[in-house]
Order: sequence, then C-alpha cells, then structure tokens
Amino acid sequence: MTVTSSMSRRAFGSMLLASGAAACAPRVPDTGIVVEMPAFLPEYPPLQDAGYDLPPIPLEYTQGINRRMEGVYTGEAPRGSIDVDPYAKFLYHVKMDGTATRYPVGVGRQGRTLSGLATIQLKKAWPGWTPTANMIRTEPEVYSDFRGGIPGGLRSPLGARALYIYRNGRDTYYRVHGTNDLASIGNSGSAGCIRMFNQDIIHLYNNVTTPMTINIRSEAESLRVDPEYFNRGVEQPPTIISADELLGPAAVSADREPQRDQLASNF
Repeated sequence: MTVTSSMSRRAFGSMLLASGAAACAPRVPDTGIVVEMPAFLPEYPPLQDAGYDLPPIPLEYTQGINRRMEGVYTGEAPRGSIDVDPYAKFLYHVKMDGTATRYPVGVGRQGRTLSGLATIQLKKAWPGWTPTANMIRTEPEVYSDFRGGIPGGLRSPLGARALYIYRNGRDTYYRVHGTNDLASIGNSGSAGCIRMFNQDIIHLYNNVTTPMTINIRSEAESLRVDPEYFNRGVEQPPTIISADELLGPAAVSADREPQRDQLASNF
C-alpha cells in the first residue's frame, strides 16, 4: 500500500527540522553567553535499562539523516508493518495512519541480506547470542572464539533488544537488533542482520506487537521507492575481536554451554 503525498522523500526529515535546530547552541538574550548543550540528540540520551547503563549516542554518529525521524510514509509496505531498505539503510515502522517512524540501520555486507516478506514472530530484551555453525565455518577468524555463546548484556552483539524474523513458520536466524558498533549504522557490515542504535531498538521494541509483517526491500524496490538515498553508506569489513578481549579468558573455554539463540550476524 502506498501512501500518496505531495511531500518529497527529503521532506520526510523536514518534519523534525525545527526540533533539530534546538541542538544548536543558543545564546542567552542580552548577555551573549553561549549555553552548553549536551553532546547528543534528545532521542539518544543515556539510559538505564534492566540494571544496565547505556551511554548516549555521540553526535558524530547521528549527523544529517542518520537519526530517528517521524514523517509521512511513501513506501509500498502495508500499514502496521516494518519496512526495511537495506540499500538506503533505513527501517520504517509504518503506522496505521499513514505516517512512519524512520530509523537508520546497519545491514549485511553485499549478498548477505534477507529480502522479501517475513514475520516478526518473537521479541526479546537483552538476548544472548551464539554464532551459527555456518558462520563459524565460513569466517572462523571472526566467530570461532564464540562458539560457546555470549550471554545477554552490554557485550552481547544483539544489544538491548532483538526482533526475531520468521518465514513460513521457521526461524530464519536473521534479527533486527541493537548494537554497540555505532559506526556500522548507515553502512553495510553485518553478515545479514539489521542493526540499530540501542536507543532506537528499544523505541521500536516498545511499539511493536507480534506477529508483525516485515518487508525487506529488493534492489529494484529500493530504486523505485527511495532512489534519493540508494546505496547510502559504505561496505565495512567484519570486525575481528577475540573472546579474551570481549569477555575475558573464561570465554574461550569450549566447555561453556552454548546459548540457545543463534543468528546470522557479525559484531
């Protein structure tokens, strides 16, 4: 379903132009004193969640369109669904009134992205993570140290929340999830999953009911719907970090019982 509007796609962000201007440092009238403003946007403050302290997202990662915005939806997904454009690096939560919340995302490296219609069947807070056998086989230098899994928490590659994508009733092992790799948002770098700032995945999680349809645009659909931002960002190499660096020596032990969650993603 396409919501028709006289607004250009660039105008999607203009709805927050006035609030964005508030991030500029104002002066106190008649004094010339510059008031120091926070080094983050109001959408991305420090958060305390389930006993975890999440830091704010620094302004350097939320420049221009690489931030959460509200606007009129001009895509083709049905109302009440999620629409992901892996080429423009955006995720849209499409509302029933024809508006949408648009979030910047990081997506899979070339050839590693799910496409088409699927279903968000489950959602979890602070989920644990274990690489799949295929991930360990194809990129052992990235994943083999983590065959025992990483428990949920600040160091988990799934971040604060995860939405689990199913197709035809079966788990695809693809997820929409949070990340600590802030530089990956707006770029391609994962092994297929859809990454979001932790503040954004919490915001989305709180507004999603399951089951919910998710559409992941094809190249043709992205060019048709949002050519302005087609192929935004760059492709990044996989991040290689040892279990010793991430979790300490105990994490290397092969005797650790694996976490039950698996996904097709990279840090």
